[in-house]
Amino acid sequence: MRFSSDWRDYELIDCSDGERLERWGQVTLIRPDPQVIWHTPKTHPLWFQADAVYRRSNTGGGHWEVRNRVPEHWEISYRDLRFRVKTMGFKHTGVFPEQAVNWDYTAALIRSAGRPVRVLNLFAYTGAATVSALKAGAQVVHVDASKGMVQWAKENAAASGVQDRSVRWIVDDCIKFVQREIRRGNRYDILIMDPPSYGRGPGGEVWKLENEVYDFVQKCKDVLSENPIAVLLNSYTTGLSPAVMQYILGATICPHFGGTVESDEIGLPVMQSGMVLPCGATAIWKR
Repeated sequence: MRFSSDWRDYELIDCSDGERLERWGQVTLIRPDPQVIWHTPKTHPLWFQADAVYRRSNTGGGHWEVRNRVPEHWEISYRDLRFRVKTMGFKHTGVFPEQAVNWDYTAALIRSAGRPVRVLNLFAYTGAATVSALKAGAQVVHVDASKGMVQWAKENAAASGVQDRSVRWIVDDCIKFVQREIRRGNRYDILIMDPPSYGRGPGGEVWKLENEVYDFVQKCKDVLSENPIAVLLNSYTTGLSPAVMQYILGATICPHFGGTVESDEIGLPVMQSGMVLPCGATAIWKR
């Protein structure tokens, strides 16, 4: 399993009974995680003193139960990156800390390329991968269908001091944007894809990752440059294993560009147990 040990402002303290106990800067949160199916003892005192707990509703969704004062938003750092976080609806905070291992991987590729690198970040959310790539010196096109998320990504870029780098912020449906980029002849050296497990398009179209991912990746190969560097495909869908995503990249990208594909789970170290919590998977094609 791949993970980063370099977080200082984030810590997964413990996990048990379908919940995570986490520290985000100076704020401690308890959030649900359906993968945590074990019932280990909750001996850490912060289980009973956390600043806020996300409570799921039996009818769907949920709400934050705030025990102590929690700021409307606050900032955390990872290496030389800074991100704004807050307690959002549906348990999220705006950053997926397990993705730090992929930010580092992509940044290393950019710095070692020895040439200008163009990155396309699709389903780009609040822009942590975008900010990391900008910091490493890439030109980035950041695409997300949510105007609010793109604005948040701009704020993260400003917090990290890269708001004036070469970046385009695009509010659009990712599939339609890729189709237009192909027609325009715009090409990219690194492609990052973090598609949702389930969602709806602007016309009400249903997106289910297992049904759509192969055709989408097949389409995306045509937006790669003549000498691409890498393609990263992330998934949080439990039914989509790392090996399946690896096969998809191997079947779509390798016949055109050669290269190799690898895949693995990504995770977060758990302070209390010394083990690592699996938090999704990434498949990587590399030239």
